[in-house]
Amino acid sequence: MKPAIPYPARLAGLLLASLALASSASAAEGYTPVVGRVQLPPDVVALPIEEAVLTAPPFVPPAITRRTPARVVVNLEVKEITARIADGTDYTFWTYGGTVPGSFIRIREGDVVEFHLNNHPSSKLPHNIDLHAVTGPGGGAASTFTAPGHSSQFTFKALNPGLYVYHCATAPVPMHIGNGMYGLILVEPKDGLPPADKEFYVMQGDFYANGPYAGGGLQTFDTPKSIDERPTYVLFNGAVGSLVGDKALTAEVGQNVRLFFGVGGPNLTSSFHVIGEIFDKVWLEGGNRLAQENVQTTMVPSGGSTIVDFKVDVPGTYVLVDHSLSRAFNKGAIGMLKVTGPEDRVIYSGKEVDAVYFGSSAEDGSAAAKRQAELEQEIAAEIKANPTIAGLTKEMQMAKGKQVYMQNCFACHLPSGEGMAGVFPPLAKSDYMMADRERSIRIVLKGMNGPVTVNGVEYNGVMPPQGDVLTEEQIADVLTYVTNNWGNSADAFTVDEVRKVKGE
Repeated sequence: MKPAIPYPARLAGLLLASLALASSASAAEGYTPVVGRVQLPPDVVALPIEEAVLTAPPFVPPAITRRTPARVVVNLEVKEITARIADGTDYTFWTYGGTVPGSFIRIREGDVVEFHLNNHPSSKLPHNIDLHAVTGPGGGAASTFTAPGHSSQFTFKALNPGLYVYHCATAPVPMHIGNGMYGLILVEPKDGLPPADKEFYVMQGDFYANGPYAGGGLQTFDTPKSIDERPTYVLFNGAVGSLVGDKALTAEVGQNVRLFFGVGGPNLTSSFHVIGEIFDKVWLEGGNRLAQENVQTTMVPSGGSTIVDFKVDVPGTYVLVDHSLSRAFNKGAIGMLKVTGPEDRVIYSGKEVDAVYFGSSAEDGSAAAKRQAELEQEIAAEIKANPTIAGLTKEMQMAKGKQVYMQNCFACHLPSGEGMAGVFPPLAKSDYMMADRERSIRIVLKGMNGPVTVNGVEYNGVMPPQGDVLTEEQIADVLTYVTNNWGNSADAFTVDEVRKVKGE
Protein backbone atom coordinates (compact mmCIF):
# COMPACT_ATOMS: atom_id res chain seq x y z
CA MET A 1 0.00 0.00 0.00
CA LYS A 2 1.31 3.45 -0.93
CA PRO A 3 1.72 5.97 1.92
CA ALA A 4 -1.05 8.60 2.17
CA ILE A 5 -0.18 11.96 0.61
CA PRO A 6 -0.51 14.82 3.15
CA TYR A 7 -3.50 17.10 2.48
CA PRO A 8 -1.45 20.27 1.67
CA ALA A 9 0.64 18.27 -0.78
CA ARG A 10 -2.48 16.89 -2.43
CA LEU A 11 -3.86 20.44 -2.77
CA ALA A 12 -0.62 21.61 -4.33
CA GLY A 13 -0.74 18.69 -6.71
CA LEU A 14 -4.30 19.52 -7.70
CA LEU A 15 -3.34 23.15 -8.29
CA LEU A 16 -0.41 22.20 -10.52
CA ALA A 17 -2.54 19.69 -12.40
CA SER A 18 -5.28 22.28 -12.92
CA LEU A 19 -2.84 24.88 -14.21
CA ALA A 20 -1.24 22.34 -16.52
CA LEU A 21 -4.65 21.46 -17.95
CA ALA A 22 -5.39 25.15 -18.38
CA SER A 23 -2.20 25.77 -20.35
CA SER A 24 -3.13 23.02 -22.80
CA ALA A 25 -6.71 24.32 -23.23
CA SER A 26 -8.10 21.18 -21.64
CA ALA A 27 -11.74 20.48 -22.45
CA ALA A 28 -12.21 19.03 -18.97
CA GLU A 29 -11.27 22.34 -17.38
CA GLY A 30 -12.97 24.39 -20.07
CA TYR A 31 -10.10 26.90 -20.15
CA THR A 32 -9.76 29.36 -23.03
CA PRO A 33 -7.40 32.32 -23.42
CA VAL A 34 -8.50 35.92 -22.83
CA VAL A 35 -10.02 37.38 -26.02
CA GLY A 36 -10.81 40.93 -24.85
CA ARG A 37 -14.04 42.72 -24.00
CA VAL A 38 -17.07 42.11 -26.21
CA GLN A 39 -18.17 44.91 -28.53
CA LEU A 40 -21.87 45.26 -27.72
CA PRO A 41 -24.27 46.50 -30.41
CA PRO A 42 -25.86 49.94 -29.88
CA ASP A 43 -29.26 48.57 -28.82
CA VAL A 44 -27.57 46.58 -26.01
CA VAL A 45 -25.34 49.49 -24.98
CA ALA A 46 -28.50 51.58 -24.63
CA LEU A 47 -30.08 49.20 -22.12
CA PRO A 48 -30.25 50.30 -18.48
CA ILE A 49 -27.52 48.82 -16.25
CA GLU A 50 -28.38 47.02 -13.01
CA GLU A 51 -26.29 45.37 -10.29
CA ALA A 52 -27.79 41.94 -9.61
CA VAL A 53 -29.14 41.41 -6.11
CA LEU A 54 -27.65 38.16 -4.77
CA THR A 55 -29.10 36.46 -1.70
CA ALA A 56 -27.91 33.73 0.63
CA PRO A 57 -30.15 30.68 1.16
CA PRO A 58 -32.97 30.28 2.05
CA PHE A 59 -33.78 33.77 0.80
CA VAL A 60 -34.61 34.87 -2.74
CA PRO A 61 -34.11 38.27 -4.42
CA PRO A 62 -37.27 40.29 -5.09
CA ALA A 63 -39.35 39.46 -8.15
CA ILE A 64 -38.39 41.40 -11.28
CA THR A 65 -41.08 43.96 -12.09
CA ARG A 66 -39.60 45.50 -15.23
CA ARG A 67 -40.95 44.24 -18.56
CA THR A 68 -37.94 45.18 -20.67
CA PRO A 69 -34.41 43.72 -20.76
CA ALA A 70 -31.43 45.26 -18.99
CA ARG A 71 -27.68 44.89 -18.80
CA VAL A 72 -27.19 43.08 -15.49
CA VAL A 73 -23.84 42.95 -13.69
CA VAL A 74 -23.28 39.85 -11.53
CA ASN A 75 -20.37 39.76 -9.07
CA LEU A 76 -19.96 36.31 -7.51
CA GLU A 77 -17.08 35.45 -5.20
CA VAL A 78 -15.56 32.00 -4.66
CA LYS A 79 -14.49 31.35 -1.05
CA GLU A 80 -13.05 28.22 0.52
CA ILE A 81 -14.27 28.14 4.12
CA THR A 82 -14.49 25.93 7.19
CA ALA A 83 -18.00 25.78 8.65
CA ARG A 84 -20.35 23.58 10.65
CA ILE A 85 -21.80 20.58 8.83
CA ALA A 86 -23.23 18.89 11.95
CA ASP A 87 -23.16 19.49 15.69
CA GLY A 88 -19.54 19.31 16.83
CA THR A 89 -18.33 18.71 13.27
CA ASP A 90 -16.86 21.15 10.73
CA TYR A 91 -16.20 20.65 7.03
CA THR A 92 -13.98 22.29 4.43
CA PHE A 93 -16.53 23.78 2.02
CA TRP A 94 -15.80 25.41 -1.32
CA THR A 95 -18.49 27.99 -1.95
CA TYR A 96 -19.97 30.65 -4.19
CA GLY A 97 -20.63 33.67 -1.98
CA GLY A 98 -19.61 31.96 1.26
CA THR A 99 -22.71 29.74 1.54
CA VAL A 100 -23.92 26.30 0.48
CA PRO A 101 -25.75 26.49 -1.83
CA GLY A 102 -24.23 29.56 -3.43
CA SER A 103 -25.93 32.93 -3.84
CA PHE A 104 -29.31 32.92 -5.61
CA ILE A 105 -29.13 34.84 -8.91
CA ARG A 106 -32.33 36.32 -10.42
CA ILE A 107 -32.43 37.79 -13.92
CA ARG A 108 -35.00 38.16 -16.73
CA GLU A 109 -35.36 36.55 -20.13
CA GLY A 110 -33.61 38.79 -22.67
CA ASP A 111 -31.16 40.32 -20.17
CA VAL A 112 -27.53 40.71 -21.22
CA VAL A 113 -25.42 39.64 -18.25
CA GLU A 114 -21.88 40.80 -17.51
CA PHE A 115 -20.66 38.04 -15.20
CA HIS A 116 -17.65 38.43 -12.89
CA LEU A 117 -16.26 35.40 -11.05
CA ASN A 118 -13.85 36.47 -8.31
CA ASN A 119 -11.66 33.85 -6.61
CA HIS A 120 -10.69 35.04 -3.11
CA PRO A 121 -6.93 35.37 -2.50
CA SER A 122 -7.16 32.90 0.41
CA SER A 123 -8.33 30.10 -1.90
CA LYS A 124 -5.96 27.22 -2.47
CA LEU A 125 -7.33 26.12 -5.85
CA PRO A 126 -8.60 27.58 -9.12
CA HIS A 127 -12.35 27.37 -9.78
CA ASN A 128 -14.81 28.21 -12.54
CA ILE A 129 -18.58 28.20 -13.05
CA ASP A 130 -20.93 26.32 -15.38
CA LEU A 131 -24.34 28.02 -15.43
CA HIS A 132 -26.97 25.78 -17.00
CA ALA A 133 -28.80 28.97 -18.05
CA VAL A 134 -25.93 29.93 -20.40
CA THR A 135 -25.82 29.05 -24.08
CA GLY A 136 -22.11 28.62 -24.87
CA PRO A 137 -19.12 26.32 -24.22
CA GLY A 138 -19.30 24.80 -20.76
CA GLY A 139 -22.12 27.14 -19.75
CA GLY A 140 -19.47 29.74 -19.00
CA ALA A 141 -16.91 27.32 -17.58
CA ALA A 142 -14.69 27.82 -20.62
CA SER A 143 -14.41 31.52 -19.82
CA THR A 144 -14.18 31.52 -16.03
CA PHE A 145 -11.24 29.33 -15.03
CA THR A 146 -9.95 31.59 -12.25
CA ALA A 147 -6.84 31.23 -10.11
CA PRO A 148 -6.79 32.36 -6.45
CA GLY A 149 -6.65 36.15 -6.21
CA HIS A 150 -7.89 36.58 -9.79
CA SER A 151 -11.15 37.65 -11.43
CA SER A 152 -12.68 36.45 -14.71
CA GLN A 153 -15.37 38.12 -16.79
CA PHE A 154 -17.62 37.02 -19.63
CA THR A 155 -20.95 38.13 -21.12
CA PHE A 156 -24.03 36.07 -22.01
CA LYS A 157 -27.60 36.71 -23.06
CA ALA A 158 -30.39 34.98 -21.14
CA LEU A 159 -32.20 33.29 -24.02
CA ASN A 160 -34.29 30.69 -22.17
CA PRO A 161 -36.52 31.26 -19.13
CA GLY A 162 -36.47 28.72 -16.31
CA LEU A 163 -34.77 27.76 -13.05
CA TYR A 164 -31.24 26.51 -13.63
CA VAL A 165 -28.45 24.97 -11.58
CA TYR A 166 -24.94 26.39 -11.65
CA HIS A 167 -21.84 24.59 -10.37
CA CYS A 168 -18.08 24.41 -10.58
CA ALA A 169 -16.70 22.46 -13.54
CA THR A 170 -13.03 22.42 -12.59
CA ALA A 171 -11.43 18.97 -12.40
CA PRO A 172 -12.01 16.88 -10.42
CA VAL A 173 -15.60 18.06 -10.96
CA PRO A 174 -17.30 15.71 -8.42
CA MET A 175 -14.93 16.98 -5.72
CA HIS A 176 -15.68 20.65 -6.40
CA ILE A 177 -19.44 20.04 -6.47
CA GLY A 178 -19.20 17.63 -3.54
CA ASN A 179 -17.62 20.38 -1.45
CA GLY A 180 -20.64 22.61 -2.00
CA MET A 181 -19.97 24.49 -5.25
CA TYR A 182 -23.50 24.75 -6.66
CA GLY A 183 -26.46 27.13 -6.65
CA LEU A 184 -29.50 28.32 -8.62
CA ILE A 185 -30.03 31.03 -11.23
CA LEU A 186 -33.60 31.99 -12.12
CA VAL A 187 -34.30 33.43 -15.56
CA GLU A 188 -37.79 34.87 -15.19
CA PRO A 189 -40.01 34.73 -18.28
CA LYS A 190 -40.67 38.06 -19.99
CA ASP A 191 -44.10 38.35 -18.36
CA GLY A 192 -42.83 37.24 -14.96
CA LEU A 193 -43.94 34.37 -12.73
CA PRO A 194 -47.35 34.19 -11.05
CA PRO A 195 -47.24 36.13 -7.76
CA ALA A 196 -46.38 34.33 -4.50
CA ASP A 197 -46.57 35.54 -0.90
CA LYS A 198 -43.39 33.76 0.23
CA GLU A 199 -40.45 32.51 -1.87
CA PHE A 200 -37.66 30.33 -0.50
CA TYR A 201 -34.42 28.83 -1.83
CA VAL A 202 -33.53 25.24 -0.92
CA MET A 203 -30.96 22.92 -2.48
CA GLN A 204 -30.02 19.34 -1.72
CA GLY A 205 -26.49 18.01 -1.94
CA ASP A 206 -24.65 14.81 -1.06
CA PHE A 207 -21.42 15.11 0.94
CA TYR A 208 -18.68 12.49 1.21
CA ALA A 209 -16.72 13.06 4.41
CA ASN A 210 -13.58 11.30 5.58
CA GLY A 211 -15.28 10.33 8.83
CA PRO A 212 -18.63 9.17 10.19
CA TYR A 213 -21.83 11.21 10.32
CA ALA A 214 -21.39 13.96 12.94
CA GLY A 215 -18.11 12.32 13.89
CA GLY A 216 -16.64 15.47 15.40
CA GLY A 217 -13.63 17.59 14.47
CA LEU A 218 -12.81 18.71 10.93
CA GLN A 219 -13.90 16.57 7.97
CA THR A 220 -12.89 16.84 4.31
CA PHE A 221 -13.86 15.25 0.99
CA ASP A 222 -13.44 11.48 0.62
CA THR A 223 -12.89 10.54 -3.04
CA PRO A 224 -13.49 6.75 -2.76
CA LYS A 225 -16.83 7.36 -1.03
CA SER A 226 -17.81 9.77 -3.82
CA ILE A 227 -16.86 7.30 -6.54
CA ASP A 228 -18.88 4.58 -4.81
CA GLU A 229 -21.77 7.04 -4.21
CA ARG A 230 -21.83 6.38 -0.45
CA PRO A 231 -22.59 9.82 1.03
CA THR A 232 -21.95 10.53 4.69
CA TYR A 233 -24.50 13.34 4.59
CA VAL A 234 -27.44 14.24 2.35
CA LEU A 235 -28.29 17.83 3.25
CA PHE A 236 -30.60 20.72 2.60
CA ASN A 237 -28.65 23.99 2.40
CA GLY A 238 -25.31 22.57 3.40
CA ALA A 239 -25.69 21.53 7.05
CA VAL A 240 -27.61 19.26 9.38
CA GLY A 241 -30.44 21.33 10.87
CA SER A 242 -30.04 24.25 8.45
CA LEU A 243 -33.83 24.58 8.15
CA VAL A 244 -35.10 23.51 11.59
CA GLY A 245 -35.80 25.26 14.88
CA ASP A 246 -35.23 29.00 14.68
CA LYS A 247 -33.87 28.52 11.13
CA ALA A 248 -37.13 27.00 9.85
CA LEU A 249 -38.95 28.60 6.93
CA THR A 250 -42.02 30.55 8.03
CA ALA A 251 -45.41 31.45 6.56
CA GLU A 252 -48.92 32.37 7.63
CA VAL A 253 -52.21 30.61 7.00
CA GLY A 254 -53.64 31.65 3.63
CA GLN A 255 -50.30 32.50 2.03
CA ASN A 256 -49.07 31.03 -1.23
CA VAL A 257 -45.60 29.58 -0.74
CA ARG A 258 -43.12 29.03 -3.57
CA LEU A 259 -40.02 26.88 -3.19
CA PHE A 260 -37.17 27.12 -5.67
CA PHE A 261 -35.64 23.67 -5.14
CA GLY A 262 -32.55 22.25 -6.78
CA VAL A 263 -30.14 19.34 -6.47
CA GLY A 264 -26.45 20.09 -6.69
CA GLY A 265 -25.37 16.47 -6.43
CA PRO A 266 -22.80 15.44 -7.38
CA ASN A 267 -24.56 12.05 -7.54
CA LEU A 268 -27.99 11.60 -5.97
CA THR A 269 -31.49 12.32 -7.27
CA SER A 270 -34.04 13.71 -4.80
CA SER A 271 -37.63 12.60 -4.14
CA PHE A 272 -38.73 16.00 -2.85
CA HIS A 273 -41.78 16.04 -0.59
CA VAL A 274 -43.36 18.33 2.02
CA ILE A 275 -45.10 16.24 4.68
CA GLY A 276 -48.66 17.45 5.17
CA GLU A 277 -48.87 19.49 1.97
CA ILE A 278 -49.72 18.90 -1.68
CA PHE A 279 -47.99 20.93 -4.38
CA ASP A 280 -50.71 22.92 -6.14
CA LYS A 281 -48.42 23.59 -9.10
CA VAL A 282 -45.09 22.10 -10.16
CA TRP A 283 -42.81 23.43 -12.87
CA LEU A 284 -41.08 20.15 -13.68
CA GLU A 285 -37.30 20.18 -14.07
CA GLY A 286 -37.21 23.95 -13.66
CA GLY A 287 -38.87 24.72 -17.00
CA ASN A 288 -41.24 27.65 -17.34
CA ARG A 289 -44.16 25.62 -18.71
CA LEU A 290 -46.61 24.46 -16.05
CA ALA A 291 -46.73 20.69 -16.50
CA GLN A 292 -48.41 19.27 -13.41
CA GLU A 293 -50.82 20.08 -10.58
CA ASN A 294 -51.73 18.43 -7.24
CA VAL A 295 -48.41 16.62 -6.87
CA GLN A 296 -47.35 14.75 -3.71
CA THR A 297 -43.66 14.11 -4.48
CA THR A 298 -41.55 15.32 -7.37
CA MET A 299 -38.32 13.79 -8.67
CA VAL A 300 -35.43 16.22 -9.10
CA PRO A 301 -32.28 14.94 -10.81
CA SER A 302 -28.74 15.79 -9.84
CA GLY A 303 -27.97 19.03 -11.63
CA GLY A 304 -31.70 19.77 -11.94
CA SER A 305 -34.37 21.85 -10.27
CA THR A 306 -38.08 22.41 -9.80
CA ILE A 307 -40.42 25.19 -8.75
CA VAL A 308 -43.31 24.19 -6.48
CA ASP A 309 -46.21 26.35 -5.32
CA PHE A 310 -48.72 25.55 -2.58
CA LYS A 311 -51.17 27.42 -0.37
CA VAL A 312 -50.94 26.78 3.38
CA ASP A 313 -54.46 26.34 4.77
CA VAL A 314 -53.92 25.33 8.39
CA PRO A 315 -51.24 26.10 11.00
CA GLY A 316 -48.55 23.68 12.08
CA THR A 317 -45.09 22.44 11.20
CA TYR A 318 -44.62 20.98 7.73
CA VAL A 319 -41.50 18.88 7.21
CA LEU A 320 -39.41 19.04 4.02
CA VAL A 321 -37.75 15.73 3.14
CA ASP A 322 -36.10 13.67 0.49
CA HIS A 323 -38.66 10.85 0.56
CA SER A 324 -35.83 8.36 0.24
CA LEU A 325 -36.33 8.63 3.96
CA SER A 326 -33.09 7.21 5.31
CA ARG A 327 -31.49 10.28 3.78
CA ALA A 328 -33.91 12.48 5.74
CA PHE A 329 -33.78 10.80 9.13
CA ASN A 330 -30.24 9.39 9.08
CA LYS A 331 -28.21 11.67 6.80
CA GLY A 332 -29.72 15.12 7.32
CA ALA A 333 -32.06 15.87 4.36
CA ILE A 334 -34.80 17.42 6.47
CA GLY A 335 -36.21 20.90 7.01
CA MET A 336 -39.28 22.63 8.41
CA LEU A 337 -41.88 25.16 7.32
CA LYS A 338 -43.64 26.64 10.35
CA VAL A 339 -47.08 28.07 9.59
CA THR A 340 -48.94 30.30 12.05
CA GLY A 341 -52.51 31.55 11.98
CA PRO A 342 -56.09 30.52 12.71
CA GLU A 343 -57.15 26.90 12.60
CA ASP A 344 -59.70 25.52 10.16
CA ARG A 345 -60.86 22.33 11.83
CA VAL A 346 -62.98 21.36 8.84
CA ILE A 347 -59.84 21.12 6.69
CA TYR A 348 -57.86 19.50 9.49
CA SER A 349 -59.50 18.80 12.82
CA GLY A 350 -56.58 17.50 14.84
CA LYS A 351 -57.15 14.42 16.96
CA GLU A 352 -60.85 14.36 17.85
CA VAL A 353 -61.17 11.13 19.85
CA ASP A 354 -58.86 8.77 21.68
CA ALA A 355 -61.28 6.09 22.85
CA VAL A 356 -60.77 2.52 23.97
CA TYR A 357 -61.58 0.07 21.20
CA PHE A 358 -62.95 -3.35 22.11
CA GLY A 359 -63.79 -4.59 18.62
CA SER A 360 -65.95 -7.68 18.43
CA SER A 361 -65.29 -8.47 22.10
CA ALA A 362 -67.97 -5.96 23.14
CA GLU A 363 -71.41 -6.43 21.62
CA ASP A 364 -72.57 -3.05 22.88
CA GLY A 365 -69.55 -0.84 22.34
CA SER A 366 -71.23 2.42 23.34
CA ALA A 367 -72.53 1.05 26.62
CA ALA A 368 -69.17 -0.53 27.37
CA ALA A 369 -67.34 2.74 26.72
CA LYS A 370 -69.76 4.63 28.96
CA ARG A 371 -69.32 2.10 31.75
CA GLN A 372 -65.53 2.26 31.36
CA ALA A 373 -65.59 6.05 31.73
CA GLU A 374 -67.61 5.70 34.93
CA LEU A 375 -65.14 3.14 36.30
CA GLU A 376 -62.18 5.38 35.40
CA GLN A 377 -63.74 8.23 37.37
CA GLU A 378 -64.25 5.95 40.37
CA ILE A 379 -60.66 4.70 40.12
CA ALA A 380 -59.32 8.26 39.90
CA ALA A 381 -61.24 9.23 43.02
CA GLU A 382 -59.98 6.18 44.89
CA ILE A 383 -56.39 6.83 43.82
CA LYS A 384 -56.58 10.40 45.06
CA ALA A 385 -57.72 9.17 48.48
CA ASN A 386 -55.29 6.26 48.75
CA PRO A 387 -51.52 7.04 48.76
CA THR A 388 -50.63 3.38 48.22
CA ILE A 389 -52.56 3.19 44.97
CA ALA A 390 -51.19 6.60 43.94
CA GLY A 391 -47.67 5.21 44.35
CA LEU A 392 -48.48 2.25 42.13
CA THR A 393 -49.86 4.66 39.52
CA LYS A 394 -46.57 6.56 39.53
CA GLU A 395 -44.69 3.30 38.98
CA MET A 396 -46.98 2.55 36.04
CA GLN A 397 -46.31 6.01 34.59
CA MET A 398 -42.57 5.44 34.91
CA ALA A 399 -42.84 2.10 33.11
CA LYS A 400 -44.78 3.68 30.24
CA GLY A 401 -42.44 6.67 30.27
CA LYS A 402 -39.43 4.41 29.86
CA GLN A 403 -40.92 3.04 26.64
CA VAL A 404 -41.39 6.59 25.32
CA TYR A 405 -37.82 7.50 26.33
CA MET A 406 -36.26 4.49 24.60
CA GLN A 407 -38.17 5.23 21.41
CA ASN A 408 -37.60 8.97 21.22
CA CYS A 409 -34.92 10.25 23.61
CA PHE A 410 -32.15 7.77 24.27
CA ALA A 411 -30.22 8.40 21.03
CA CYS A 412 -29.28 11.89 22.25
CA HIS A 413 -29.42 11.57 26.04
CA LEU A 414 -28.27 7.92 26.15
CA PRO A 415 -29.94 5.09 28.12
CA SER A 416 -28.01 6.21 31.20
CA GLY A 417 -29.30 9.80 30.93
CA GLU A 418 -25.76 11.19 30.82
CA GLY A 419 -26.14 13.02 27.46
CA MET A 420 -23.31 13.93 25.09
CA ALA A 421 -20.54 16.34 26.02
CA GLY A 422 -21.03 19.86 24.71
CA VAL A 423 -24.23 19.10 22.82
CA PHE A 424 -26.92 17.17 24.70
CA PRO A 425 -27.09 17.92 28.43
CA PRO A 426 -27.40 15.18 31.04
CA LEU A 427 -30.76 14.31 32.52
CA ALA A 428 -29.09 12.37 35.32
CA LYS A 429 -28.93 14.51 38.50
CA SER A 430 -29.83 17.53 36.35
CA ASP A 431 -30.11 20.72 38.41
CA TYR A 432 -31.58 22.52 35.39
CA MET A 433 -34.38 20.02 34.76
CA MET A 434 -35.31 19.56 38.39
CA ALA A 435 -35.46 23.29 39.16
CA ASP A 436 -38.60 24.09 37.17
CA ARG A 437 -41.35 21.57 36.30
CA GLU A 438 -43.18 23.88 33.90
CA ARG A 439 -39.96 24.73 32.07
CA SER A 440 -39.25 21.01 31.61
CA ILE A 441 -42.72 20.49 30.15
CA ARG A 442 -42.28 23.52 27.89
CA ILE A 443 -38.96 22.22 26.52
CA VAL A 444 -40.47 18.83 25.62
CA LEU A 445 -43.55 20.44 24.08
CA LYS A 446 -41.96 23.30 22.20
CA GLY A 447 -38.28 22.45 21.93
CA MET A 448 -35.24 24.55 22.73
CA ASN A 449 -31.99 25.59 21.08
CA GLY A 450 -28.97 27.60 22.07
CA PRO A 451 -26.67 27.53 25.09
CA VAL A 452 -27.81 26.15 28.44
CA THR A 453 -25.88 25.46 31.64
CA VAL A 454 -26.53 22.14 33.39
CA ASN A 455 -24.64 21.12 36.52
CA GLY A 456 -22.20 23.99 35.89
CA VAL A 457 -21.34 22.91 32.31
CA GLU A 458 -22.48 24.72 29.14
CA TYR A 459 -24.16 22.80 26.30
CA ASN A 460 -25.22 24.17 22.93
CA GLY A 461 -27.51 21.94 20.90
CA VAL A 462 -31.05 21.60 19.59
CA MET A 463 -33.99 19.89 21.29
CA PRO A 464 -36.69 19.40 18.60
CA PRO A 465 -40.28 20.10 19.72
CA GLN A 466 -42.21 16.97 20.60
CA GLY A 467 -45.67 18.50 21.01
CA ASP A 468 -46.75 17.26 17.59
CA VAL A 469 -45.08 13.87 18.07
CA LEU A 470 -46.12 12.77 21.57
CA THR A 471 -49.52 12.82 23.23
CA GLU A 472 -50.07 14.80 26.42
CA GLU A 473 -50.14 11.53 28.35
CA GLN A 474 -46.84 10.38 26.82
CA ILE A 475 -45.20 13.68 27.76
CA ALA A 476 -46.39 13.33 31.36
CA ASP A 477 -45.17 9.73 31.44
CA VAL A 478 -41.71 10.38 30.02
CA LEU A 479 -41.14 13.35 32.33
CA THR A 480 -42.20 11.22 35.28
CA TYR A 481 -39.65 8.62 34.17
CA VAL A 482 -36.68 10.96 33.71
CA THR A 483 -37.35 12.94 36.90
CA ASN A 484 -37.40 9.74 38.95
CA ASN A 485 -34.28 8.03 37.59
CA TRP A 486 -30.49 8.43 37.68
CA GLY A 487 -30.48 10.23 41.03
CA ASN A 488 -33.58 12.35 40.36
CA SER A 489 -36.74 12.31 42.48
CA ALA A 490 -39.99 14.19 41.91
CA ASP A 491 -43.76 13.89 41.96
CA ALA A 492 -45.44 12.31 38.96
CA PHE A 493 -46.34 14.68 36.12
CA THR A 494 -50.02 14.92 35.20
CA VAL A 495 -51.81 15.46 31.91
CA ASP A 496 -53.38 18.59 33.42
CA GLU A 497 -49.91 20.07 34.00
CA VAL A 498 -48.98 19.38 30.39
CA ARG A 499 -52.23 20.92 29.11
CA LYS A 500 -51.69 24.06 31.16
CA VAL A 501 -48.25 24.67 29.60
CA LYS A 502 -49.49 23.67 26.14
CA GLY A 503 -52.24 26.27 26.36
CA GLU A 504 -49.88 29.16 27.10
